[in-house]
Amino acid sequence: MTGTINTIVFDMDGTVLDTLDDLTESVNYVLRQFGFASRTKDEYRKFFGNGIKYAIRCAVPKEIPESVIDEMIPVFKEHYDVHCLDRTGPYDGILETLKALKENGYKMAIVSNKIDSAVKELNSRFFGKYVDVAIGEQPGIRRKPAPDMVSAALTQLGSNADESVYVGDSEVDLETARNAGIPCISVLWGFRDRDFLIQKGAKTIIEKPKDILRELF
Repeated sequence: MTGTINTIVFDMDGTVLDTLDDLTESVNYVLRQFGFASRTKDEYRKFFGNGIKYAIRCAVPKEIPESVIDEMIPVFKEHYDVHCLDRTGPYDGILETLKALKENGYKMAIVSNKIDSAVKELNSRFFGKYVDVAIGEQPGIRRKPAPDMVSAALTQLGSNADESVYVGDSEVDLETARNAGIPCISVLWGFRDRDFLIQKGAKTIIEKPKDILRELF
């Protein structure tokens, strides 16, 4: 990374926030309610990254129609709203890394395909001291991998693409960064492994949150 970077846009799930246990439990709850077999956490690790409808589609048998999936989504949301903080929290080392970045003058945002109200609430709860902008799914802003959320975040931060970098854990994040015209740092503590990320075109891959500092300083 170059010394001109002063803005960092983070993905949420699998990057700054470990949500996999609670997401797994809530989707499995829905599957059981509709008479389907539960899935493992390792399976969900591959399913998440492109929104809840995509994850449920991956979890149910292929022949299940979209109308059934549409019925499942509100059941998921009702359960997840109650249980989304049972085991969710920042990954080890994230808060220390965000603190160091803030102290060194970096502007930071979080963008996620979660619903906007949840993204803002989670950011406020866990990262509010460090991250000034949090954007989720909402009318008028296309979901990732479209660049809309990143563009909106940069506008709110008063930054531009030339001075920004994206940090995420999935192929969706790589594509989002490309569409936004900014470099991507891919992380290995989230939902995807190294080989998969390399296959999807990852150039910069890190193993621990503190490695972000090494890439930028």
